[in-house]
Amino acid sequence: MTDQSRTDQAERDAETPQAESAGTNEFAADTRRLFVLKEGDAFIVADANGDITGQGDGLFYNDTRLLSQWKLLLGGKPASLLSSDVSRDNTFFTAHSTNHPLPPLGDSSTPTGVIHVERKRFLWDARLFERIRLTSYGGGAKCVPLTIRYAADFRDMFEVRGQKRPGRGTLSGRTIGKSGIELRYLGLDGKSRSVAMSFSHRPTTIDAESAGFNAEIAEHRPWELYIEVGTLPARPGPESYRRAAARARLSLRRRRQRGAGLHASGRLFQAWLDKSKADLAMLTSDLSTGPYPYAGIPWFSTPFGRDAIITSLQTLWIDPGLARGVLAYLAKNQAHETSTFRDSEPGKIMHETRKGEMAETNELPFGKYYGGVDTTPLFVMLAGAFARRTGDMAAINELWPALEAATGWMESNIEQHGNGFLCYSRGEQSGLVNQGWKDSHDAISHADGSMPEGPIALVEVQGYACQAFQSMAGLAKMRGDISSARDWMKKASTLATAVEERFWMEEEAFYALALDGHGNPCRVRASNAGHLLFTELPREERGRAVSAQLLSRSFNSGWGLRTLAPEAPRFNPMSYHNGSVWPHDIALCAAGMARYGERDGVISLMGQMFECAAFAGMRLPELFCGFARESGEAPIAYPVACLPQAWAAGSVFMMLQACLGLSIDIGRRTIVLNQPRLPEGIEGLRVSRLVIATQEVDLHFRRSGHLVTVVIERQAGTGKAVHIEVVY
Repeated sequence: MTDQSRTDQAERDAETPQAESAGTNEFAADTRRLFVLKEGDAFIVADANGDITGQGDGLFYNDTRLLSQWKLLLGGKPASLLSSDVSRDNTFFTAHSTNHPLPPLGDSSTPTGVIHVERKRFLWDARLFERIRLTSYGGGAKCVPLTIRYAADFRDMFEVRGQKRPGRGTLSGRTIGKSGIELRYLGLDGKSRSVAMSFSHRPTTIDAESAGFNAEIAEHRPWELYIEVGTLPARPGPESYRRAAARARLSLRRRRQRGAGLHASGRLFQAWLDKSKADLAMLTSDLSTGPYPYAGIPWFSTPFGRDAIITSLQTLWIDPGLARGVLAYLAKNQAHETSTFRDSEPGKIMHETRKGEMAETNELPFGKYYGGVDTTPLFVMLAGAFARRTGDMAAINELWPALEAATGWMESNIEQHGNGFLCYSRGEQSGLVNQGWKDSHDAISHADGSMPEGPIALVEVQGYACQAFQSMAGLAKMRGDISSARDWMKKASTLATAVEERFWMEEEAFYALALDGHGNPCRVRASNAGHLLFTELPREERGRAVSAQLLSRSFNSGWGLRTLAPEAPRFNPMSYHNGSVWPHDIALCAAGMARYGERDGVISLMGQMFECAAFAGMRLPELFCGFARESGEAPIAYPVACLPQAWAAGSVFMMLQACLGLSIDIGRRTIVLNQPRLPEGIEGLRVSRLVIATQEVDLHFRRSGHLVTVVIERQAGTGKAVHIEVVY
């Protein structure tokens, strides 16, 4: 077997594409299927043929689209697609196709269906590697005219999303070589950006728009073209391709293997777990501060504060290392100055960062933007949860100045607004109008549909702030600072009392969405109240009342919880935040309901999310439409949802933890299971390599009649042994 054959066989053995069409949105409203790959700060979005057409797709690097067109033609026509997919581990995209009738280049034309075209690509080290392999099955040698059409518009990500600009930079030149071409752009930020396309075969023709090849194919002996696309020219070939492919695959494998393993008895449920973990591995970049999950592809492939924190909370029980990396990065990028343009104030935690031209020129404030009112308390919440999960006080001590600064910003904000609550209002018109997780311009409204005047106090943010104060109290106590612990607990208690008094709507038996700048409640029933349950702020009877309403037909579409109840004037199941369904929102609500004793509803919601995943290649999108479930029909897609999205991928792990009722008491080295349940149809679940302090344990959950039993199958490590405590 040749080296090339060994490489190809290894790829087939290890990375055979799934039957579930991983990487596509099967219930998309748009019939154009899109496939994505990501590595570091580079990602590619292309259609099922592997082509880029410039319709929101492309090869992107550092928030700039390098390739706006990338098309393969045989005899001037696209090949006829047979199948395409992304490998299980998200390393490779592969498309199989065949030829239409080809015009004669010699004595006769080539009939349809005799040339097999395999197009395989991956990303590594900010470069696109692509191999085009042509194999003839048509009797005798063939000469196939092959063309690669390309274009580079160097558009900023915000331009690709539709943002209009008063001006832009210029295409500053091109260099056409014997085996490739380099295109350059000079931006308004004074930075030069370039893309170089390099080919392993010398083209017969090459210009600014295309490269042509005459592929001489012997029967049953493949002809191969290797291509590399990056910011600098290269010398592509089989050796370079194999070496980079091995590194890309190994990098993703290492990221997938972080944290505990989950092994369910159901094959499709296992596929959901595996795909979710593979998506998180692909979206996670290894930064100097540790692993960090980028929010989603295509629009949010960059560090976001809120998204990364919630993703870390979702996966904390199986992989606390992700939380450690997120906390370190956000602490490093904490605000130290006041800027109305960036909505920054000392102590605030970053909302978003961008590297594109529009951020560099300050056309938009998102180079490093702090317009998220919830990110700062969530940061403190995550630190507290991380300490409770790991007992790693060395990490907390390192983060302590950032935690104190973050808490100081919260205290200052509450004092500044004088209403006792954590509030937001944007500093300038270029900033976000709304600064909670529902940040679209119309996401917060009064019961009559009117927009509230700021500053606005969101209900869930008060819960985050309350839990942040409680977390600081717990951490201070662990550090021996009893006085500060007492002060922060008092602040938490005062805030919780104020929320119960001001946000509770007795007639609706629900919490108001927000308070406006005049202290008037936005008497709207929204899923935000489910996040309040997650923080355990509501008193017991109110938490159960909210749970019951969230599970009612008003909120529950049959495909999960809507973000807004249908009686609201702004309800629209096709909107971004006003009636759509978001998996991460459902996961937080489910985790909150579980904390108030709700079990059947949590199991039901997990089943609905599983069915949604099954319709979408076992990959949940960022969101989908909130139409009611109809018999025999699939969920209805939101057409420009990110897919994959980190906190959508992480949702399965938070919902599974809620089903199991699992928490970890690190001080007692005890795994606590409160009324454990398994998802519907799952008879057994193994959790392997779960790290508890200095021990590593394997757990086995089994369904036994109406109960779920659990045993420790393996335990290895030093120090005190781990125990299980089950509450039925």
